Amino acid sequence: MTLIEDTRTRLGAVGAWLPSAPLAPPPDVERAATRRLAEAGYGSVWSGEGPGGRELFAAFGDLLASVPDVVLGAGIANVWARPGRTAEKGGATLAHAHPGRFVLGVGIGHAVQAAKYGEEYRPLDRMRAYLSEMDTVAQENPAPVAFPRVLAAVGPKMLELARDHADGAHPFAQPVSHTPYAREILGPDKLLIPHQTVLLGSREDARASVRRSVAQSRQFGVKAYLAGWKRLGYTEADIDGPSDRFVDDLVLWGDAATIAKRVGEMLDAGADHVLLTPSATTFESTVDALVELAPAVLR
Repeated sequence: MTLIEDTRTRLGAVGAWLPSAPLAPPPDVERAATRRLAEAGYGSVWSGEGPGGRELFAAFGDLLASVPDVVLGAGIANVWARPGRTAEKGGATLAHAHPGRFVLGVGIGHAVQAAKYGEEYRPLDRMRAYLSEMDTVAQENPAPVAFPRVLAAVGPKMLELARDHADGAHPFAQPVSHTPYAREILGPDKLLIPHQTVLLGSREDARASVRRSVAQSRQFGVKAYLAGWKRLGYTEADIDGPSDRFVDDLVLWGDAATIAKRVGEMLDAGADHVLLTPSATTFESTVDALVELAPAVLR
């Protein structure tokens, strides 16, 4: 069995994605939440790293040791946080200590972060160089236990990079129509692990959530999200409205059965593993909503 095949089996169909900023909790709360989601039946639990003091690899070492029998995914390890050689060594260390339980998602962040480090925001060039640095370390010192590497890829060129130089893609903040688009570019043999916002509530609740997402994308200069939405046929009017069509595609809203049906449609369209994150105001309410959804989405 190949690494990708083994990862698909271990992940199952549905995982949970927890916010790391600005809602990231203290370590004991994150341990308890991860354990609770594992017990609810989610195949994986993912989180990333924000601008605060939480360092992803250290946090994951703690979580992997504290919560057995669940796969943890980095969504994402930010390229601005550490050199590629350090990310490769960190992933290899975690995989060696916890075989088959760690997926490394790597992402470029946004334009504000690039400016902070005095670099021009050239995501594709930056990611290609970062992966090359990781590959050099891996060739010189092969990891004792292999681990999968996926890219935070939205546009066609980044998806091609994920296909050719990684084990797959972890698209973020994209509508459900992005799943078949990404699968076509990746081909059948790479991992496709999309993040998907869900909401136990009405379309108007979802509309408010979409407005926040659009505002944050514009505030932080996340050009890939905005370009990705337009590439899939959404107009400026759809995005700024936001229109019913855009709301319905960006957030899976309704009751648990409705959300479960739409998650199934994403799996049928080519996703290997769909990561759910509820639109919520606190870390605790995010976890509560995931536990409430579990019986429906994990059937």
